[in-house]
Amino acid sequence: MIRTVIFDMDGVLVDTEPLHHDAFFRHFAELGIPMSDAEYATFLGSSTRNVYQLLKAQFDLPQDVEALINRKREHFAKSFDASADLDLLPGARELILDLHRAGVPLQLASSASKETIARVFTRFGLYPYFDNLVSGEDFPRSKPDPAIFLHAAQLAGIAPAECLVIEDSANGVTAAKAAGMYCIGYKSEHSEGQDLHHADQVVSHLGQLSAAGILALA
Repeated sequence: MIRTVIFDMDGVLVDTEPLHHDAFFRHFAELGIPMSDAEYATFLGSSTRNVYQLLKAQFDLPQDVEALINRKREHFAKSFDASADLDLLPGARELILDLHRAGVPLQLASSASKETIARVFTRFGLYPYFDNLVSGEDFPRSKPDPAIFLHAAQLAGIAPAECLVIEDSANGVTAAKAAGMYCIGYKSEHSEGQDLHHADQVVSHLGQLSAAGILALA
């Protein structure tokens, strides 16, 4: 029986990935780091902190990790505030409202920073619908490590086996399954190149999901 739904944010609720991509690549150019789109794709689902920890070690960067993170966030903040057409992904608000009306508690477990989560939740008025917001910046390892999902379940007071996760990245799906949770892979146009075959179910539009359908899962 499913008693709570845990949402990822980027690529599930809102597509801020192009803004992150732009911010990262502007910063990579400043740092003189060569980066292909294929290499960048391996970072999807990881926290910004973990990305820069890896890059600092790989390229022997003189800046400390905090300085690297802050510079990337400066780029992202400018892009976010300037983006007039940024909106929730199709079906996201409808699914949130449907689950809320059905009395299903909602959690967020995102690799995004607390600052980015706050920007998204403030802009789209999502705070009233979620019980807990968990940021990947509070964990030493990113997805596919299951810690972020296990912590969300603990905050909700619900056993992992009774949690359902909606994820759009291979790392996220792996983390959800490692946590012992039911996982729906969201294979949208924004998740190209992500292998979601290990999810329990894969949808191409959030409109394919409903509170009734989720609660009917064994």
